[in-house]
Amino acid sequence: MSRHVLVTGGTRGIGAAVAELALEAGDVVTVTCREASPESREMAERWGDRVRIEMVDAADVEAAAGLIDRAVAAHGPIDAVVANAAQIGTIGPFLDSSLQQARRLLEVNVLGIVALAQAVARHWVAKAQPGVIVTMGSVAAQSGAPGEYPVYAASKAAVDSLTRGLGRELAPHGIRVVCVAPGTTDTAMHATAGEPGRAARMAARLPFGRVAQPVEVARAVLWATSDEASYVTATTITVSGGQ
Repeated sequence: MSRHVLVTGGTRGIGAAVAELALEAGDVVTVTCREASPESREMAERWGDRVRIEMVDAADVEAAAGLIDRAVAAHGPIDAVVANAAQIGTIGPFLDSSLQQARRLLEVNVLGIVALAQAVARHWVAKAQPGVIVTMGSVAAQSGAPGEYPVYAASKAAVDSLTRGLGRELAPHGIRVVCVAPGTTDTAMHATAGEPGRAARMAARLPFGRVAQPVEVARAVLWATSDEASYVTATTITVSGGQ
């Protein structure tokens, strides 16, 4: 049966892999991105009316309820939300980081997820509809990422805690909340953070001798949204290759 999956930050990296897997499985998908890009245009051209692309800034907490309303109006009831949009900031020592960058990072990585989760959960509860929220964590939440991106790591620790709290609180309404925490993954995020070669640098340290591909993380995300994971909530699934 076709589902409606909403993926934030769904045109690049892990988010794009999640959206593509869902579309290949026959789902309809709403994806968000901050601005139009070659990736968003290619996705729209490839999948036509089965995908809806919304230009939304994940940090705009006031936009969350409207996003849910528009997605439902276009594609029908939402079955799962994947809160994937995130920022990592610039890789480097904590003492060299800026408070402005930290504020933006926390607005996207934490407050954006809070607003989206609240908006969709309110919608589901009002409709007496079950649903699944998958948040995206990181193994950095455990290491703290010293010398690289400790504020990002702190934001992912907040996501991990939020997942446990929401999963337990919303379970009586039939709403599951699961966090998927990737290890180092081969995405453009490293280049955005100022070190394009970081994935290659990290690979030699990892048990498999390589970093994850986005689709490997995406498979875990899609499993978490499926009926096969019907008793999984308030927990974090780590996809790190032993990192």
